Amino acid sequence: MTVSSPGPLSGPQPLTPLDHALLWVREGHAVALATVVGTWGSSPRPAGSLMAISSTGRVEGSVSGGCVETDVITAAQAIMNGAAPEVLSYGVSSDRAWEVGLACGGKLDVLVEAVRSPACPSGTLPEDVLADACAYQNARRPAVLARTLDGVKHLLISDPDGDSVPSGLPPELAQAVRTAVASGRCANEPDARGHHWFLQPLTPPPRLLIVGAVHIAQHLALLARMTGFSPVVIDPRSALATPERFPGFIPGTTLLTDWPDDALGELGVDSMTAIVTLTHDAKLDDPTLEAALKSPAFYIGALGSRKTQASRMKRLREIGFSEQEISRIHGPVGLAIGAIGAEEIAVSILAQIVAVRRKAALADHPGW
Repeated sequence: MTVSSPGPLSGPQPLTPLDHALLWVREGHAVALATVVGTWGSSPRPAGSLMAISSTGRVEGSVSGGCVETDVITAAQAIMNGAAPEVLSYGVSSDRAWEVGLACGGKLDVLVEAVRSPACPSGTLPEDVLADACAYQNARRPAVLARTLDGVKHLLISDPDGDSVPSGLPPELAQAVRTAVASGRCANEPDARGHHWFLQPLTPPPRLLIVGAVHIAQHLALLARMTGFSPVVIDPRSALATPERFPGFIPGTTLLTDWPDDALGELGVDSMTAIVTLTHDAKLDDPTLEAALKSPAFYIGALGSRKTQASRMKRLREIGFSEQEISRIHGPVGLAIGAIGAEEIAVSILAQIVAVRRKAALADHPGW
């Protein structure tokens, strides 16, 4: 493991609460960060959920379904004004929980601390640690943000799979860091001195690579962006992959006119990437699927009839792909919701991608 700077960012990503926090700090505002550090029962948001709060009143992200946000914001304002970091605890057994509305039967612990900056010198989260955390997320490089719950110690671990232990991390926590990044789940761990650490894997935002700048792609890119994916539309047919066909109402959509297999190689497909082919053209679909099957993409889908899908599978077998490998392809793509028209087909595709990502039972249902 090492602690280092990640270098330049790699392409547009949806802004996260961490990004907003850094942006506001650099605009000269005091900023606090609220992080869910513990959940039990039916808590509305998982551990690691974030909310950024600015002294200007701006808020991005959430730590519950809206139940405790007002109380957290009030505490954040006090912390930005000099109060110490605090872990706020909510549960149906506490008077405070009923006052703020958390009556769902769960429990929730939220760490609130301010970012140390000229506008907030009493802050405990160093600005450079926040900046590196944002950079690693946007560069789609694995990292773990490790903090003590008293707000005293902060580390950005940039090589969580490595064998060495970074300076400042108790050696007995090294394996817990590796486990956290492998599982993608946050962890609370005590060190030998009794300090309680929160280990937060910083997974990159999910990304959807859409091959084929067709009518469905216009709607799919918009829906993907609305649900937190970073959409990339790839089509060497420059007459289709134009800004005019993917206008400003789809902010942040990347348009590439490279050949799909070349584009996938340049983009660096990871386990937070979904890939969908929509071209109906074997010259484009087949190289895409070959590259996708060699990647760790969590979802691969291909538009077309069952007959088209059977032909694809035959061609992939002939070039050496196994049945197990080919079974990763969802085709016909999308959930069987009776979709008609580009808009509904886009909904069915995105629904299936979400189901696969969340390991829902619907993920195994055949396409429409």
